[in-house]
Amino acid sequence: MSLIGKKIQEFSVDGYDPKKEEFVKVTNEDFMGKWTILCFYPADFSFVCPTELEDLQGQYKTLQDLGVEVYSASTDTHFTHKAWHDHSDAISSIEYTMLADPSQKLSLAFDVLDEELGLSQRGTFLIDPDGVVQTAEINADGIGRDASVLVDKVKAAQFVRKNPGEACPAKWKETGKALTPGLDLVGKI
Repeated sequence: MSLIGKKIQEFSVDGYDPKKEEFVKVTNEDFMGKWTILCFYPADFSFVCPTELEDLQGQYKTLQDLGVEVYSASTDTHFTHKAWHDHSDAISSIEYTMLADPSQKLSLAFDVLDEELGLSQRGTFLIDPDGVVQTAEINADGIGRDASVLVDKVKAAQFVRKNPGEACPAKWKETGKALTPGLDLVGKI
């Protein structure tokens, strides 16, 4: 069942905040009042995952400038996240909080848990300030994600939120023309 348009479930997990260099508790309430990207990945100390998280860090400042907070999440513990941050060149640059989901409840709530392996799948969610999921992307394990596309998704979601009744067509950019869905457009695009 799709999570699009649904409010996120209550949760409480431990995390590692590299900016503060401390362990933190993160709940669904931390997602309220701001845009949030939640990026699930299979495991720390793996192969594709560090390339994705490093790429996400490359977009972090731009996303922060757009008012977006970023979290990564896996079924590893917050202790493992810290160890990975301390020992990986790619991961040591990360500034966003890394959420720990060893209970697998968060992964299950976002429907990205591979129950056979006990690992999260590659799922990316954009959540609005009301805690409602606006975009979701889930990739097969061997397919890494490109974080640069998140910037355009955020801008489009923010535009639609500020402009009810408008829609962003394919490849919409912030300065591009939006659509006003209606009878006059049916069959003319």
